[in-house]
Amino acid sequence: MDQNKIPKELLQPLKREEDTSEKIAKPSRTFLQDASRTFLKNKLAILSLIVLFIIIVLSIFGPSMNKYGYNDQDVTRGTMPPRVAALENIDWLGFDGTHEGEFSDDTVEKATTDAYMRYDNRKEFIDIEVIDKGNGTEDSATVAATYHIYEAKELNDSYFWLGTDNLGRDQWTRLWRGTRVSLYIAFLAAAIDLVIGVAYGGISGYYGGRVDNTMQRIIEVLVGIPNLVVILLMIIILQPGILSITIALTITGWIGMARIVRGEVLKIKNMEFVLASRTLGSPTRKIITSHLLPNISGVIIINTMFTIPGAIFFEAFLSFIGLGLVPPEASLGTLIDTGFSYIRIYPFMLLYPAIVISVIMIAFNIVADGLRDAFDPKMHK
Repeated sequence: MDQNKIPKELLQPLKREEDTSEKIAKPSRTFLQDASRTFLKNKLAILSLIVLFIIIVLSIFGPSMNKYGYNDQDVTRGTMPPRVAALENIDWLGFDGTHEGEFSDDTVEKATTDAYMRYDNRKEFIDIEVIDKGNGTEDSATVAATYHIYEAKELNDSYFWLGTDNLGRDQWTRLWRGTRVSLYIAFLAAAIDLVIGVAYGGISGYYGGRVDNTMQRIIEVLVGIPNLVVILLMIIILQPGILSITIALTITGWIGMARIVRGEVLKIKNMEFVLASRTLGSPTRKIITSHLLPNISGVIIINTMFTIPGAIFFEAFLSFIGLGLVPPEASLGTLIDTGFSYIRIYPFMLLYPAIVISVIMIAFNIVADGLRDAFDPKMHK
């Protein structure tokens, strides 16, 4: 195109303004704002956070939502199945208050007799349905039995939302009471990590030299002592229970956090902005609070979130092998231990505490993954 033929009225001079090159299209955001924005985009992490909030609320208020105490024993109402007033007419949900099972034997008559014997010979409250008549061979005939235990025990007006255990204690109350204890131990472990682990690792990494060498040798000694050995020693000195677990966590539970914090402090303390602050005469307290801690806060938060499910599993494991809480105290571990003993005949006793502990551990791990991505600058968009 010949530029001389372009009409002059189409050519307008550009008005130059001094601040045009300095104008920013979008407002700037801090690192914390970027991290929050990235975390809020993670729908799975937000859903897990909501689930954890609901579980924490239920652990606080759940034990008082019905009239039964967590240790109200009554053997006459032992192993009652779950029954909920609004859901008892929906059979497939399993809240209709009946025991159901299949029984096999040589003949239908023998299989039916096995069912009656299993359910205390309360024949008038047992419904029998023949599934397979068989041909007379061993275990070929099968019947399905439905035992209306609430009617048999004259508890028509009673509702145990998650059933009862072998001693007649309400499972709903004990479940949330146990969840409260397990969460207490988990948050205690997180607090120990934050207080002892961060302080120990920060001091060791910042001062270095002989201080670092001495403190790391102490950690190496503690690492060589397994947690289980510490628990056994606490049981010998004290008794099984929350106090023994608390002391064991206090002795060795913070070591992982201390090592991570030490490594981060060693990496950051020689960077230019820290050296500049030290050169300008800033006191140690200000360097730690204004420069070191803000730059390692992401690592601290992430590792704390990963500590919580580990502590819950640690408590459940100890209770399962008999080194945790002492009955009648309840925790998720003790409930799973009791339910495991009756898993073949009353699976509901194991089902609900197993679901709760699984959901808690999965949710905390998902939230921790979300925080890890949020505090990673490469994930910010």
